[in-house]
Amino acid sequence: MKPKSVPAIAWFSMSALALGILTACGGGGGSGDLDVAEGGIRGTGSSVGPVSGFGSVVVNGVRFNTENLNGGVQSDDGISMESELDEGMILRVNGEWQDDGQGTANLVEYDDTLRGVIETITPDASGAGEFIRLVVLGQTVVVNKQTVVSGTTYTDLLAQKGTGLSIRVSGWRQEDGSFRASYVGVIPATGSDVELEGAIEEDSVQQGSFIIGGIEVTYDANNVEFGEGLGVSDLVPGRFFEVEGSYTGDTLQAREIERDDFRRYGRNAAEDIELTSTIQESFRSSGSGAQTGTFLISDLTVQVTGDTELDGGLTVSDLQQGILVEVEGEFAADGTVVAEEIELREADAEVEGNITSSVDRSARTFEVGGVRVKATPLTIITGDDDARIDFEDLFWGDEVEVAGIEREDGRGDIFLEALKIEREEPEGDGLGEFELEGKLRGIDDQSITVLGVRMAADANAFADNDRSKVESLVNPLTGAFPIIEVEYRSTNVGVYRYRAEEVELEEDDDD
Repeated sequence: MKPKSVPAIAWFSMSALALGILTACGGGGGSGDLDVAEGGIRGTGSSVGPVSGFGSVVVNGVRFNTENLNGGVQSDDGISMESELDEGMILRVNGEWQDDGQGTANLVEYDDTLRGVIETITPDASGAGEFIRLVVLGQTVVVNKQTVVSGTTYTDLLAQKGTGLSIRVSGWRQEDGSFRASYVGVIPATGSDVELEGAIEEDSVQQGSFIIGGIEVTYDANNVEFGEGLGVSDLVPGRFFEVEGSYTGDTLQAREIERDDFRRYGRNAAEDIELTSTIQESFRSSGSGAQTGTFLISDLTVQVTGDTELDGGLTVSDLQQGILVEVEGEFAADGTVVAEEIELREADAEVEGNITSSVDRSARTFEVGGVRVKATPLTIITGDDDARIDFEDLFWGDEVEVAGIEREDGRGDIFLEALKIEREEPEGDGLGEFELEGKLRGIDDQSITVLGVRMAADANAFADNDRSKVESLVNPLTGAFPIIEVEYRSTNVGVYRYRAEEVELEEDDDD
């Protein structure tokens, strides 16, 4: 099958999602509304996460008014104005916000995670196209379909086109030392201005030098600029730093040495915090409560209590290493975060094709091949020509690729809560042809139901004609719904609007 699947499952420890065990329910009470989390809890403090909209800046679902900043952005990475930001870049916004999703920013700050030349490109070894590994300054960067790619395309990277390009990366450092990219953007050729992040290696500290990730860093103690409170004595093995400077051969001559990206988080007692990041250490139960315990995210210990709201059917057992989540809470006196609300931000479903309905501007919904798509303030919307677009720029017939979370409304109807919508340049030959990936919720001799779409599916549509293998994995009583990939098209034959042409288990896709 053509590799068009949602990426986040294979690389990260997401067995529950891959098996379709997460039964996210987006609401209840009998209403047919598409109930998704928007806005959240009011607070004063900092919000750290990928920017998902402009006209002010939207971070973690809150639209922060930036008028008092005159569009200014604090950064030493060549970005000084809001107009220079891209969707997917991870921002820190200091300010206050209300539960209606509106806020006021006192500071907008951006910092690259890595900046340098792509040395190697390695696609997902399974052939499914779920992720790509880049090496930049010796560091591994994982790119997936939720990553915003600017100046090149995910498809080109998957085809291993792009070695030698200079890029900036905004992302999250993983427990194994690799980085998961939220944003990858091509920049003018760099060499005299690179940025490296990582831990100083054991036995590598010498007078005027040390090693991070196999890269030798040299510095002149009299000329290098240290971050506030830092000095030569802090350069010890195991500590994480960010280094900016010029790179020649295998040596980085440091111009600036600063604490790593985890300095984004202020840790001031009683200050509110919103953050989107990946889990470093899985949830560990403690105490007597059914959901009492802790997990580690961006070097912050998050306390989950009986009062913590877990949205969308999320459970503490789903809080596994590598999962992308949004946390809202408050800093305690010991620097831990007491979580008030936790929500999954990891895509588990996808649809690709033309918009096949009118676009409802007020409800922020549309259909693609029968799949209902719901956009929220958290949705990142991009065009593959790198132009800034928003929901108002989407129309019937547009070719889009949507990655998101499979949800269920109050009537039990399925919809796709969009995390990322990419409007693609029309190819002209794909009208009425679609691809999707989601949980197989129904199957009989003539049809399948996936992502809320019931479509005709005869035995010839199944890989190896093995309908029985797929059917045996469906168990509504236990909530087990296998993830399948489907290529399908519009049809006027019989009672179905769509016909499956190829059906394959996600775990079997290696073409």
